Amino acid sequence: MSEIINNREYSVPEQGRRQELLKEIIKELHEGKSVEEVKARFEEAVGDVTVAEISAMEQALMEEEGIPVSEVQRLCSVHTAIFKGSIEEIHRSSKPEEQPGHPVHTFKLENREIERHVNFKLELHKDKFQREDSKEIVYKLVEDLNLLLDIDKHYSRKENLLFPYLERYGIYGPTKVMWGVDDAIRAMIKEVKEKLLSYSGDSADKDTLIIDLERVITEVNEMIFKEENILLPMALEKLTEDEWVKIAEESDEIGYCLVAPKEKWIPDRVPLPFAEEEEAVNGHLPEGLIRFETGIVSVAQMEAIMNHLPVDLTFIDEHDVVRYFSHGKERIFARTKAVIGRTVQNCHPPQSMHIVDKLLADFKSGRKDSEDFWIPFRDKFVYIRYFAIRSDDGKYMGTLEFTQNIAPIQALEGQKRIMS
Repeated sequence: MSEIINNREYSVPEQGRRQELLKEIIKELHEGKSVEEVKARFEEAVGDVTVAEISAMEQALMEEEGIPVSEVQRLCSVHTAIFKGSIEEIHRSSKPEEQPGHPVHTFKLENREIERHVNFKLELHKDKFQREDSKEIVYKLVEDLNLLLDIDKHYSRKENLLFPYLERYGIYGPTKVMWGVDDAIRAMIKEVKEKLLSYSGDSADKDTLIIDLERVITEVNEMIFKEENILLPMALEKLTEDEWVKIAEESDEIGYCLVAPKEKWIPDRVPLPFAEEEEAVNGHLPEGLIRFETGIVSVAQMEAIMNHLPVDLTFIDEHDVVRYFSHGKERIFARTKAVIGRTVQNCHPPQSMHIVDKLLADFKSGRKDSEDFWIPFRDKFVYIRYFAIRSDDGKYMGTLEFTQNIAPIQALEGQKRIMS
């Protein structure tokens, strides 16, 4: 990819000098210089800039210069205006990202729909509202914003699927900045929609709404530019084909914005899952690791995870033998290691045995998959759930008991949106 971003034309000292110039320009913006002043210096001193340099600059501003993420977010729109037209064209001899179903193809497909929505439909209705603020046009604007809220799926796939892979390559700064701007756009759309719903015809409110709508349109367009000229080229540079395959496979769970890919992306070669790559290198999975379909953890990590869950878990196998229980700090019902290897029938008092047997019989026959109970117990209100655990082909493998004190949850009121 280095040949694509053209870094080879610059020596290491030259790249460092360009990097310093970029930082200086952004700091000048921060100190109050106008965009035009800085833009002129930028074009004279730096010329074309690669996406890798933009990424490195944002990270350096936060890590080396101590500029907070929020400040870089504020500057982001300004320096985007400067970088427009300066980011070099990227040409590829092979372009899997242009194949339908590839995550980058899908992101861009959605962006074209988002552009059409905000630049034509929303813009048109905003102009009509400016001339005549009838109930009908207000309703149309609310509808437009409702549809635009679908952008949450586009941003969520970016944040929850793409960003984690970039962070594996040490790219944290640009993702934090972009996530913050995403959140600001989400909040902006919701806020403008609420204002429209309560609009009563006041002229001052109308002027404010027009400014707000224009800001939504601008910010959404700016984000499209940042994604397609900074984020996606940078991701294409870093991520492997297998990682793109994983992103494509998991995208359905979050969903798509305004338009969905029409087909599944299948690369020319068969990708190896991450765990198989590990095994291919080492011949086997290293001792002490457990491979799941969705990741690899050590036995120690898994035990710690289970013991930190705010619930008590007990598992009995298909022969009703107790095989495992979690050992959290505050178990609700006492368990001792002596129960491991005993049948569950020997762990319950005779007077409740008929309930246990009936429950297990229902699970084994397939008549039920779960059963719930809830009881007051000392100072707690205990929610007890039983689940039949089955293999992929439906074969009964055992029963999981899930016990939780839900009294603190029942006591919740109102809402909590910030950390305390």
